[in-house]
Amino acid sequence: MHSRLWLLVAVLACAACDVNARKEPMPEKKPHKLEIHGDVRVDDYYWLRERDNPDVIAYLEAENAHADSVMATYADLHETVLAELKSRIKPEDESVPFRDGDYFYYFRYEEGKEYPVYCRRKGSLDAPEEVLLDVNAGAAGHDYYSVRGFTVSPDHTKAVYGVDTRGRRFYTLHFLDLETGEPLPDVIENVTGNAEWAADSRTLLYARQDPDTLRSYQVWRHELGVSGDTLVYQEDDEANSLWVEKSLAGRYLFLVSAETVSTEVRYLPADAPNEEPRLFLPRSGEHEYFVTDGEDRFYVLSNDGAVNFQLFEVPLDDTSREAWKAVVPHRDNVLIESVEVLRNFLVLNTMEDGLAQIEVVSRANGERYKIAFDEPAYTVYPSDNHVYDTKTLRFVYESMTTPESTFDYDLVTRERTLLREEEVPGGFDKSNYRAERVYATARDGTKIPVSMVYRKGMEKNGRNPLLQYGYGAYGITVEPDFDADRLTLLDRGFIYAIAHIRGGSLYGREWYYAGRQLRKMNTFTDFIDVSRFLIEEGYTSPEHLYAYGGSAGGLLIGAVVNMAPELYHGVATRVPFVDVVTTMLDESIPLTTFEFDEWGNPAEKVFYDYMMQYSPYDNVKPQRYPHMLVTTGLHDSQVQYWEPAKWVAKIRDLKTDDNLLLLKTDMQAGHSGKTGRFRSLEDTALVYAFFLHLERSER
Repeated sequence: MHSRLWLLVAVLACAACDVNARKEPMPEKKPHKLEIHGDVRVDDYYWLRERDNPDVIAYLEAENAHADSVMATYADLHETVLAELKSRIKPEDESVPFRDGDYFYYFRYEEGKEYPVYCRRKGSLDAPEEVLLDVNAGAAGHDYYSVRGFTVSPDHTKAVYGVDTRGRRFYTLHFLDLETGEPLPDVIENVTGNAEWAADSRTLLYARQDPDTLRSYQVWRHELGVSGDTLVYQEDDEANSLWVEKSLAGRYLFLVSAETVSTEVRYLPADAPNEEPRLFLPRSGEHEYFVTDGEDRFYVLSNDGAVNFQLFEVPLDDTSREAWKAVVPHRDNVLIESVEVLRNFLVLNTMEDGLAQIEVVSRANGERYKIAFDEPAYTVYPSDNHVYDTKTLRFVYESMTTPESTFDYDLVTRERTLLREEEVPGGFDKSNYRAERVYATARDGTKIPVSMVYRKGMEKNGRNPLLQYGYGAYGITVEPDFDADRLTLLDRGFIYAIAHIRGGSLYGREWYYAGRQLRKMNTFTDFIDVSRFLIEEGYTSPEHLYAYGGSAGGLLIGAVVNMAPELYHGVATRVPFVDVVTTMLDESIPLTTFEFDEWGNPAEKVFYDYMMQYSPYDNVKPQRYPHMLVTTGLHDSQVQYWEPAKWVAKIRDLKTDDNLLLLKTDMQAGHSGKTGRFRSLEDTALVYAFFLHLERSER
């Protein structure tokens, strides 16, 4: 290890330094040449990929020490923010129970505990409680502990769940005997964490990742108490990921192979899990289709000739394309995102003209209606529907001013019952806040929606601090939902704005395609044009405008600060995907091949040339940058830690300002950050305190 790094760690850790006189850590430059398409690129910080190199760890620790020393100057603010965030969590809380068979299932939190306790009651909500799994007990002694996929068997006698103790998203499946409360001896290591039960309640299908690329590529069958699992299907196309799911009717298990814009489905009867899976329809071009069943027929969501998808019914004995019959036709202004099939109803989750909707279709006669909502911007989605033969739909509704609200809806009488509105401790009153949706005009004339929330009384005088958030990738729509954490900013005069930029699916799949591959630049210019609009309209000014994004949203922020740094006083990125070209050229890096659909393959010159125009790391240049906070996780399985580490080092080397540039690496966590309902707030507090400190300093 370099002696200067040891010295730097010691110096920075000893005390809080004066921000203006700080010494910033810099890794040693080690030029590495990358040549493609005749273009020679020199990467001075390529060596930071060496995860097992003590010098790399020392550098990350030095950056952490530097960030800690700077943040120590506003430690009181950070502590206040963290305390506020924690105070808005109920010490004891419980989810809304849902019915499955003879049981009501729910989870609850105990005072002072980080993790949920999974429970059930038999027959009624007044019955004695059965504790199924106390996650707090398993988490004891672990810095990182994540449980996913807690699933009860069809006969309600067993449960399976996955545990990750590192943050790399390799899970170990564990099994419970729910009649005795004891763990079963079966353990399955290094899998995705989700498993589906067959009808016999003894057999499961689960997916396994490639240990190097992390691509989920195999589905295996396991029978409880029997050693030696059986490979059911392997996906050999390295651009596809594979997983297993089960229909609500419970008749079939589905094996889904998917790229970003292409799918292929295989299926087998849930009561005959040893059968060979049957191909539903061969993959073809950019055909996306998703299959479930309604006992006597299949239902298929497909974009074949229908960019926003249409719904088909298909005979069980003939799944050829010619046998498909349209049930809900394609509509230009309505994207069908998902369908839940009940015995007598189809429930569609859609986006119509930029707003989430729930549509109900009668299976008997095709009659269709929408559930009405009246706020200008909101999100709504079906949730916790586990009974196939029912006329009651459960859904969750929330907006930027309305906390998460759970409803039961009678699909026949069309009456809704509010079961619970999330309680926000600390005197929250939704009448103190206002939400609105405004529209910025992009440079090509496209109207970009912006969902905003702020405390009433806000004046458009250009002096309001404003945090602008965006994502813009994979067709994922950032919904205008409620977040109690935001109150810390709103109550200090901040406006919070979501820029619904192209690359998401707010206005259907064309909105996504307009921000993908060779049209990706639209995502970044949309965000910048929204910022200019907010400034021109007097909501804020460059001295008070802040931006935030994570993962692919970190790519967004990275591109934006290269292109228009003068618009922002400060930015923060979480696990940012910023070394786009180098990563996408290396198929040994986890998930690279799966991403070609989204970004393009730079091994092809047309994509290489285009990606080089926006790749944040490759476009860092000598200029002023805003104040910046960059966070990452050493064990991140999706965006490797070295991307933000290299990016920060290069900016530090080239930037011409004295603004803050902080890199904070969580040495125990992965892509999702810390676990636990209180500990996870530390990441949010870090970012919010950073913005509040900058705003306090500016004033």
